[in-house]
Amino acid sequence: MKTIGLLGGMSWESTAEYYRIINEEINRRLGGSHSASILMVSFDFHEIEVLQHQEEWNRMETLLVEQARKLEQAGAALLLICTNTMHRLAPAIEKAIGIPLLHIADATGRAIVQKQIHTVGLLGTRFTMEGDFYRKRLDERFDLNVIIPTPGEREEIHRIIYGELVTGKIWTPSREKFIQVIGSLEKRGAEGIILGCTEIPLLVKQEHSPLPLFDTTTLHALAGVEMALQ
Repeated sequence: MKTIGLLGGMSWESTAEYYRIINEEINRRLGGSHSASILMVSFDFHEIEVLQHQEEWNRMETLLVEQARKLEQAGAALLLICTNTMHRLAPAIEKAIGIPLLHIADATGRAIVQKQIHTVGLLGTRFTMEGDFYRKRLDERFDLNVIIPTPGEREEIHRIIYGELVTGKIWTPSREKFIQVIGSLEKRGAEGIILGCTEIPLLVKQEHSPLPLFDTTTLHALAGVEMALQ
C-alpha cells in the first residue's frame, strides 16, 4: 500500500470526509484491521479564505507548494488536494513535486463519461464556477459541455459555502436553494450535476436531486485509494 499525501484543511469539514472515505474503502478492500497509510497537512482555512478573496493566488501557490514538498519528503507516494477550488494551483504544484498529483476533475470526468453524460452542471465556489481551470480540463480531457448557474445563483451558492458549509452549518433553506438551482440547470440541458466543492456533499445528497450527482469528494478519495493499491 502506498502512502497517500493529503493537502487538507480547506476546509477541515470536507477533509474529515476524505479521511473517513479513504480509510473505510481501504478496510473494505483489504479487510481485517487494515486502514490507510496517510500523511496530511491541514491548513488554517481562515488564512486561505482571506487570500482567496484577495485573489492572492501566487501567495497561496507558495504555501501549497511548500507543504506538498514536505509531504513528498515525509514519504507520501501520491498527492491529493482536498478541495476543488485550490486545483487552480494544481499545475504549479505538480511541477514542484516528483510524485503523482491526482486531479479531482479527472476523477470526476471519468465518472461522468461512464454514465454517458455529455452536458453537466457545475456547482462550487465562485472561483471554481467562473474560472476556466476546471471547466476547460473537463472539456479538453473528457469532451464535456459544462454549464454554470446564473450570476445571482452563483453568488448565493458561494455565500452558502463560505458562510455556512465550511463551518459545519447544514441548513434546510440552503439545501432548498441548491435544489432550485439544480432544477434551473436541468431546464438548461444539464443531464447531471457536479458537486464541485468538497463541502457541498455535506448538504446535498442524491435523494435531493432529480439528476445524477457527482460527489467530487467521494470520487477523488476513491481514486486515491485505487492509486494507493496499484
